[in-house]
Amino acid sequence: MAFSRRNFLKYAAMSAGGTLIADAPFFSARARAEAEGGNVRYVPTSCEMCFWKCGAIAKVEKDKDGKDVVVKLEGNPLHPQSMGRLCARGQAGIGQLYDPDRLKRPMIRTGKRGDGKYKEVSWDEALTYTADKLKEIIAKNGPESVSMMSHGSPGDYFTNLVKALGSGNIAFASFAQCKGIRDAAWELTFGHKPGSSCERVDLKNSRVIVLLGTHLGENMHNSQTQEFAEAVGNGAKIICVDPRYSTAASKASLWLPIKPGTDTALLLTWINIIISEELHDKAYVEQYTIGFEQLKEAVKQYTPEWCAKETDLPEADIVEAARDLGRYAPHVVIHPGRHAAWYGNDAQRSRAMAILNAILGAWGREGGMWLPANGKFASFNDGYPKYPDPAKPPVIKGDYPFAGGEGLTQVLRDTIITGKPYPIKALFVCGTDMLKALPAPDLTRKAIDNLDLMIAVDIMPSETAMMADVILPECTYLERHDGLFKVEARQAGVGIRQPAIEPLHETKPAWWIASELCKKMGLTEYAVKDSWEARMKRQAAAWGVKYEDVADKGYVTIPGSEKPYITADNQPEFKTTSGKIELFSADLEKHSFDPVPKYEPTEGPEQGMYRLLYGRSPVHTFSRTINDQWLWEIQPENEVWLNKKEAEALGLKDRQLVKLENQDKVTVGPVRVKVTERIRRDCVYMVHGFGHNSPRLKRAHQRGVDDQQLITRYKVDPITGGTGMRVNFVKIIKEA
Repeated sequence: MAFSRRNFLKYAAMSAGGTLIADAPFFSARARAEAEGGNVRYVPTSCEMCFWKCGAIAKVEKDKDGKDVVVKLEGNPLHPQSMGRLCARGQAGIGQLYDPDRLKRPMIRTGKRGDGKYKEVSWDEALTYTADKLKEIIAKNGPESVSMMSHGSPGDYFTNLVKALGSGNIAFASFAQCKGIRDAAWELTFGHKPGSSCERVDLKNSRVIVLLGTHLGENMHNSQTQEFAEAVGNGAKIICVDPRYSTAASKASLWLPIKPGTDTALLLTWINIIISEELHDKAYVEQYTIGFEQLKEAVKQYTPEWCAKETDLPEADIVEAARDLGRYAPHVVIHPGRHAAWYGNDAQRSRAMAILNAILGAWGREGGMWLPANGKFASFNDGYPKYPDPAKPPVIKGDYPFAGGEGLTQVLRDTIITGKPYPIKALFVCGTDMLKALPAPDLTRKAIDNLDLMIAVDIMPSETAMMADVILPECTYLERHDGLFKVEARQAGVGIRQPAIEPLHETKPAWWIASELCKKMGLTEYAVKDSWEARMKRQAAAWGVKYEDVADKGYVTIPGSEKPYITADNQPEFKTTSGKIELFSADLEKHSFDPVPKYEPTEGPEQGMYRLLYGRSPVHTFSRTINDQWLWEIQPENEVWLNKKEAEALGLKDRQLVKLENQDKVTVGPVRVKVTERIRRDCVYMVHGFGHNSPRLKRAHQRGVDDQQLITRYKVDPITGGTGMRVNFVKIIKEA
C-alpha cells in the first residue's frame, strides 16, 4: 500500500490547519470522482475510531494488481460531527484496516483459556460450534444464562440475538464506567440527557465555559474541540477545574487545581454565591423550575471560606468564578463532562452541575446548551417480531433504582461469579476489552473462568478476545455497512456507514455474524432478510430520506429541525415527573436519597501515597488504537506524571524508570516518570489504555503500563450503580 508515515503526518497537519479540502469543496462522491477523472472513487462513511461517528470520506484507488486500496481519509465538510476535519485517530483508520495483527479468520480455542492456543476454522464450523454450545447451555440453565457485554456498533446486532433468545442480560461499559451516572442525573433534573452522540454545549457562542475534569483537546471529540477552539478565539473565559494542568487548562483564564474529591463542594458553594448575591436568572427559574426555595436553604451552609479550606483553592478565585458565571449568564455553560465515574458519590455531583446550569438559565439559551433537535424519526425494526419476555428478570440493574437501560457491567460480572440469583454461563463480548474497561480486573478474570462459553466479536486480538472460546473476527468500519445513523447536532440529520472496500481476509460484518447465528439457533425470523444495505434502503424510506443522497453525500439534514434556543414559539419540554426542571427531586426523595445534592468528603491518600488519576491521549482512543501503526509511532507508550517537588523529595529525575505499587500491593512497571509542575503534589496521572498483555498485538505488547491493573478498588454510586474508579492510591518505587 502506497501510504507512508510521512504522508500520514502531512495529511494530519493539513487537516488540522483546515487546508486539506479548502480548494476542493466536496459536493458528492460521484461528482468529485468524475471531476478528478482516472481510476479513483470517493466513499462517504462514518468513522469508528471513537464513538463520535465523524463523517469521513475514503479515497479509494486501484493498486498495480487492480485491487481496491484505501489511500486517504479526510473529514466530510457536510457532516456536523467533523465539519471537514478528522483528528489523527480518524485519519489513522487506514492503519486499523491494514494492521497485520488484526484478527483474520474464525478461531476455536484448543488449549487452556488464556494460553493463546487456537485453531483456524471455517465460518460454518465456528458458527455451528457456537450455536451447539449455546443450545446446550440454554437447555441446562435457561435462556437468561446467555449474556453480553459490548461497546460500539457490534452490540446492536448481538443485542437482537440475545433478546431473541429470551435474555435481557446485556450490559455496556459506557453506562457504569463512563457517562451513565451523568445521564441519569441530568434526566432527573431536566428529563433529558445532556446529549446523545455529543453534548449539546453551545461552546462557540459561550462567554464563560466551566470544565470540571473534562479534557477538551485531549479527548479530541472532533466538532466539540473545534468549537472550543473557536470559543477561545472569540475571547470566552475558560474556567478549568482540574488537579492537573491539562491542555484545556492551558487555554483557561482561571485554572483551579482542586483537591480531588471536592468538586461537589465547589459546585454547591457556587450555587450558594449565585443565589445569595441574586445572580441567578430569576425569570427563568420562576417559569421553568421547581424546588428553588429548598435549594436555596440547602446550600446556605456552603460558604466560600469553608469551600476554600475543603477544596484547597483560593477563596478569591472561588468567588470570582461564581460572579463571572452570574455576570455573563445565560451565555455560560458548565460542561456536563462524559466520564463521570469518579468517587462513588458521582450522581449528586452531576446533579449539582445540572442545577447550576439551570439557575443560570443556560438550558436552551445561546452560549449555554441548545435544545434537542426537532427532527422526528419513524420507528423501524424491519418487521422483526416482538422479543419473548425473559422467563427470569434480568440482573443487570442490581439494586440501583436509577441504573439505565444499558445495564451495569460489574453487576453482570458478579452474577457470573456467584451464580446468584441464577447462573450465567455464556457471554458475548462485542467490541470491548473488558480487562481494560472494568475495575478490579482479577474479578473479570474470575468471571471469565466461570463461563462455559465466551464468544469474542472483535477486530483486534485484545487480551480479553484471546481468552474467548470462539473468536468471530469482525471487519473494520471501512469494510462494512452499519446502518443509517441519527445525527443529533443543532439540526437533526442522517449519516451513513458504508464500505470503501470489500472485507479483507475472512472477516465479516457483525450484522452478518449475528444474523447467521440467529439462523443456526432456529430464530430465522430475527435474521436479516437479505442484505444490510437493502435493510438500510427500507430504513431510509421509513425515515423519509433518499438513500442515494445519503450514500452520495454521507450526510443529509432534516429540514426545519434546527431550533436550538427558547423562543416564544419554541418552548422547552422537560420530561420530568413535574414537567419542570427539578432543582429538588421528589423522585430521589422517594427512594431515600438526598433530593438536593449534599457534599460528602472523599478519602485521601496515606503518607507516601498518591491518588491515581487517568485520562486520554489526543492520538489514542483508550486501548483500542494503541497497536495502530500511525498512532503508535506518535505515542508508543504512556508515562506517569509526578509533581516536581515530590520528584525532588524522592530523588527522581525526568524520564527515570520507576514502578508503581497500589494500596493492595499490585505492582506495574517499569514506566518513565514525567516530572512536571502541572499536577498537584498529592496525585499522579497516566494515560489509560497502554500495557497490552496480548503478544499478538506486536506493537502494543507490554509498551507502557496498564493503569487498570492498579484499579483494584472501586466505590459504587448508590443512585445509579456507576463505579467510581479514582479511589486507588499508589506509591512510587525507584528502579535501579
